[in-house]
Amino acid sequence: MSVNQEGLNPGPLSGLRVLDLSRILAGPTCTQLLGDLGADVVKIEKPGLGDDTRAWGPPYVKGIDGKPTAESAYYLCANRNKRSVAINITTDEGSDIVRKMVPHFDILVENFKVGGLAKYGLDYQSLLDAHPSLIYCSITGFGQTGPNAKKPGYDLLVQGFGGIMSLTGDPDGEPMKVGVGIADVMCGLYASTAILAALRHRDKTGQGQHIDLALADTQIAWLVNAGTNYLTSRDPQPRLGNQHPNIVPYQVFATQDGYVIIAVGNDAQFKRFCNILSRSDLATDDRFAKNVDRITFRETLIAILSKEIVKHRKDWLVTEMEAAEVPGGLINNLPEVFASDQVAARDMIVSMDNIHAQTGYVDLIGNPIKFSQTPITYRQAPPTCGEHTQEILTELFGS
Repeated sequence: MSVNQEGLNPGPLSGLRVLDLSRILAGPTCTQLLGDLGADVVKIEKPGLGDDTRAWGPPYVKGIDGKPTAESAYYLCANRNKRSVAINITTDEGSDIVRKMVPHFDILVENFKVGGLAKYGLDYQSLLDAHPSLIYCSITGFGQTGPNAKKPGYDLLVQGFGGIMSLTGDPDGEPMKVGVGIADVMCGLYASTAILAALRHRDKTGQGQHIDLALADTQIAWLVNAGTNYLTSRDPQPRLGNQHPNIVPYQVFATQDGYVIIAVGNDAQFKRFCNILSRSDLATDDRFAKNVDRITFRETLIAILSKEIVKHRKDWLVTEMEAAEVPGGLINNLPEVFASDQVAARDMIVSMDNIHAQTGYVDLIGNPIKFSQTPITYRQAPPTCGEHTQEILTELFGS
């Protein structure tokens, strides 16, 4: 979808201002979502360097001359709908400017180490008395309290600490992280939800508050059924590769020409799937007829199914499963994902103009939220470092 930035309708958060003191991924994911929803997000960056992820390439955005610019693809993923102000908050002048900016904003998001902003007078306690209605969201690796509070919060470390790596990967291989910074992203989503709830409270009472969010806490929260399975049984879930701990068969299988996902969710679907394979006998076998028994005899069943499934081509199998209403599908690579008709129909690729004086546009991943009355708007491509410094300072303080 190509975006015309002129004349867009204001989003549901239009009129709210967010002061973004975050960088990398968790905080920027949160503030980009708020920006997509219509908030005016002002990103404070270190002059000359900016967000660390600007340098996390290749790939980098290319100018019309074909040469890389200073904006990496990683940076682009979480920084649209923001304006950038270059201020060095480690100097007295810089921290003073940011403190003077605070009363113009409804929300402040930061992901400095615990206590890291206190020396600049930008921590929550330093701002509370003068700005009691401010919603202040702190994102750290392990939260503001606890024995690990001072430890650094990197996505990989958190995935390791929070247990998800013990569940992910081949049973006979090494523990495996998720292929993207999912602990960061999920924390950013929790942060945006918390901020919206705090806004609701402020609208009713006039009272702001401090939100303390930890990557480790949110990662543990999204252990979901694996976590509650353990709390219920006290048996730790082993690594199962692509298998499901509570449903069989629910995994990836090899075919003649590649791999398919088979996600049988109930006994009726299993019966229909067996009919596709011309193995209706499996659905009446006492070992496999019910899901609880299929879990018990998982290894035996999977060995049988694997020998049957590999006889077929993946497209044929998926077509037959769709006709029989048995959940399953192909495993797309990224070129296949972004070339799909479904992605086009849902506007999940967004082309934005003018990220850089030397480039015409960049392609970004679209926001998945579809509103009926207040659609997501794409107003500002990810900015260059300090692109809006003078504009914002003039806007807030005059010439």
